[in-house]
Amino acid sequence: MTNEWRTEEVFQEIEKKLNEDPKPIEGMKAVYQYDLSGEDGATYQLHLADGTAKVEKGSPAEADCTLQMDAEDFKEMLLGNLNGTAAFMSGKLKIKGNIGMAMKLENVLRSYDVSQYR
Repeated sequence: MTNEWRTEEVFQEIEKKLNEDPKPIEGMKAVYQYDLSGEDGATYQLHLADGTAKVEKGSPAEADCTLQMDAEDFKEMLLGNLNGTAAFMSGKLKIKGNIGMAMKLENVLRSYDVSQYR
């Protein structure tokens, strides 16, 4: 693994950051599913509703948008080392459902500081 942190820790941190500063997710109501492959892969859902975020492992709800990629590429994307559009165009990221929602989520996640994972 190129990154020291585990995917599960990443999603816990995403949930924490979104709930500490919910302004970027206000008005969003969606279920995003991440199907992550590779050594540290798993399926996670990010539920956004009423300015709150909740992460669940697995796929307990129907997703509005599903993103499929390698877990390491996902981490690189969060760190800003991999652009979501470039990942999509190169086949590293596959999106099922609303592509516009995926782009909006990338912008939201980029507004949070994840530098402690560098």
